[in-house]
Amino acid sequence: MFNVFRFGLIVLTILHAGIAANAQEKSGVEAGAGGFSLNSADGEWRLRLRGLVQLDGRYFTEDSAPDDDSEWLLRRVRPSFEGQFGERISFRIMPEFAGSTQLIDAWIETKLNAGLRLRAGKFKSPVGLERLQSSNDLRIVERSFVTELLPNRDIGVQLSGGSTQLNWAVGVFNGVNDGRSADQDDDGQPDFALRLFSEPLHANSNTRFSVGIGASFGRTEGSAATPLLSGYRSAGQNTLFGYRSGAEGTFADGERLRLSPQFYWYRGPIGFLGEWARVRQDVRRTSNGLERSGTLDHEAWQVTAEWYVTGEAAGYRDASGAIGAVQFVARLSELRVDEDAFAGGVLSFADPADGVRKALTQAVGINWFPIVGLKASLAFHHSTFTGGDVDGDRADEDVIFVRLQHGF
Repeated sequence: MFNVFRFGLIVLTILHAGIAANAQEKSGVEAGAGGFSLNSADGEWRLRLRGLVQLDGRYFTEDSAPDDDSEWLLRRVRPSFEGQFGERISFRIMPEFAGSTQLIDAWIETKLNAGLRLRAGKFKSPVGLERLQSSNDLRIVERSFVTELLPNRDIGVQLSGGSTQLNWAVGVFNGVNDGRSADQDDDGQPDFALRLFSEPLHANSNTRFSVGIGASFGRTEGSAATPLLSGYRSAGQNTLFGYRSGAEGTFADGERLRLSPQFYWYRGPIGFLGEWARVRQDVRRTSNGLERSGTLDHEAWQVTAEWYVTGEAAGYRDASGAIGAVQFVARLSELRVDEDAFAGGVLSFADPADGVRKALTQAVGINWFPIVGLKASLAFHHSTFTGGDVDGDRADEDVIFVRLQHGF
């Protein structure tokens, strides 16, 4: 009996070794421009490590900003861990180590029947076209004014589906301030977001045209201590507009609606991406026993053009895999702040002495992709302002950006 048991054990050991050896032949570790990955034999289980590092140089001209604003800085340092569990489940975890350490992405997604996807966690709200574009693929070093009005990353649940001709996404989120991300819900009021995007010319390999609209809506119940409002920044990341703050400051109090029609068009080495955004926000302020409430409408728009002089095909993603590619880019972007924000005298929602009413930014740049995964960028932004100074208009902002980016 013992010999039979021992023989069976030997057979099982040999079979296990053979199965393990066969699995090892089919599965394994991969490394390349797409990152490092560990795959199962059938390819349905995968863990992947990717990363992004951006080193920026900012140089402001003499009148644009204080001398200490010109600097070198780590703009983004983001390793990401991605995975696939079987045919239906995937996830991403991405921290940020540039500046203050924070968790950027943390979501899990399940493929449902009929091509539906259900995602839960922290991720980009499906509203802005430029915001949904990865930081790896930005044409110009900093994003436009439009992304200052639209939500960034938020915690919630999203359902998406569709085809290349028409795709959609709807979700419910905690709600975040304009242009910002958050890890918690400060007022207990949900935000609803949706996006419809049509790509009627997707099948044409030489021309791609897409048009869509994104929106978010909900209520925000802030207070002077927790206003749930944010200011807007220039390309050089200097504050252009902010609400009155402090014990008698302005705070969100009611409905918030964001709307953003958007498009892109690419043909051969040339492309354009554009969008417009409006945020309508109910606000309130109490000062010296007096109270004022109102609804403010802020707007922004941008158009970005690109041209690969080396002939690569333009697209929503850049040509980081094309060795030696050279790309010229240009952008025109404008921000318009509601004039009612500065009305009301002592009860004005924003200080008319330092708040910019309108800002226009003209930007040009060049991107070079010397090797796979490496990108070098040079850009110049010229911004003019209406208002923003006690004597009238704020001084123009001229800033030169240099960026070295490595992604894998």
